[in-house]
Amino acid sequence: MFKKIACYITAKDYNSPFQQVDNVKECEKVAKESVITIEPSSTFQEVIGFGGALTEAASVNILSLLPHQQEEILRGYFDPKDGLGYKLCRIHMNSCDFCTGSYSCDDVEGDTDLKHFNIERDKKMVIPLLKRIKEYCKDLKILVSPWSPPAWMKTNGDMCHGGKLKDEYKKTWARFFCKFIKAYKEEGIDIWAVTVQNEPMATQVWESCIYTAEEERDFVKDYLGPTLEEEGLSHIKILIWDHNKDIIYERVKTILSDKEAAKYVWGVAFHWYGGDHFDQLKKIKEEFPDVNLVFTEGCQEGGVKLGSWELGERYAHEIIGDFNSYTIGFMDWNIVLDTVGGPNHVGNFCDAPIIVDKDQKKIYYQNAYYYIGHFSKFIKPGAKVVKSSCNSSRLEVLAAKNGDDTLAVVVLNKNPEEIEFNMVIEDKIFCGNSPARSISTIVLEK
Repeated sequence: MFKKIACYITAKDYNSPFQQVDNVKECEKVAKESVITIEPSSTFQEVIGFGGALTEAASVNILSLLPHQQEEILRGYFDPKDGLGYKLCRIHMNSCDFCTGSYSCDDVEGDTDLKHFNIERDKKMVIPLLKRIKEYCKDLKILVSPWSPPAWMKTNGDMCHGGKLKDEYKKTWARFFCKFIKAYKEEGIDIWAVTVQNEPMATQVWESCIYTAEEERDFVKDYLGPTLEEEGLSHIKILIWDHNKDIIYERVKTILSDKEAAKYVWGVAFHWYGGDHFDQLKKIKEEFPDVNLVFTEGCQEGGVKLGSWELGERYAHEIIGDFNSYTIGFMDWNIVLDTVGGPNHVGNFCDAPIIVDKDQKKIYYQNAYYYIGHFSKFIKPGAKVVKSSCNSSRLEVLAAKNGDDTLAVVVLNKNPEEIEFNMVIEDKIFCGNSPARSISTIVLEK
């Protein structure tokens, strides 16, 4: 039998961004219009955690601040007690658009032996910050994603504007992954997983590289998977796709239907830019039950809209839909941007949960920071998603049972009015209200 121990709310009309309240109480009957039903005995996938991306842009912004402000941000994201408890972190191999310029770890044309490979640029900003992050999160899982191979390996001779990996450099590019992983290891940073290619169907003005489903399948099967094994890195997990959900099922089916390719694939990475498509995730898991689904990128495009309440709501809606569709991990995009939404070397400015004014040395925590925290602070690694439903589409719900048997129930209300609800858990009924434009996390224990 569960009993409530705490309820936390972030609401548009509340002064405190993460307020503990007492608006959920036991009651005797179901009488409200909205009824949430939680079935703790019906469990699904195990959660690995939440996180964000430490890009060069994020690093520039953090390091522009005073030392105590830098620690405030790192602690605010990665400390399990005083912060959001992030456990996952995505970094880029070679440059991405959220860098101050385009570069690779080996720009020497024709260097198939990778004699000139180096991570000197990473050592200036990204690696020092990762080391500080690991002081807060010793078991940090780091995901590496490439936006493009070096220009000399590509058909268009350019890291940007699409192009493809040349056939004669596929083995070299697979070895490039290994060199990167080992170079980080020498710096005391363990890599957990890699994706094959960021957004392999998007030709962008920034770093990009195109793979068809068949080309990605064959690169994994013939080059990346075997090369990781040859280099003693078979423990590194490989995630495919790393793009939107609209065509994810067909793309994944092409790769995982090949047993030789599938044996190297641990997971499927995806982004949110093409719409919800949660049904696509369910189809993948139903057909390929052993594969793991991980959200690896999402941000609000078009620059910073400081104070926009829709930003947090977009994150919460995505997390609820993804985890109710078998997702096990969630990674935001840039953890920190400046007031313009960069730096970004091609002007592709975006928003982020934390914005900093580098000149004024100010930190702005947007509602997205707290909305993500409603999940990451209370749904711990090892938690299992449990069956939940609501008879009204006005509320969105996610529930998960932690290893200590606490139950976390997150309720999202994007409507402009308060909504009263009953929550039914086993033989208990709780009465509560969800304030207008709010997110609530209710924690219960047995």
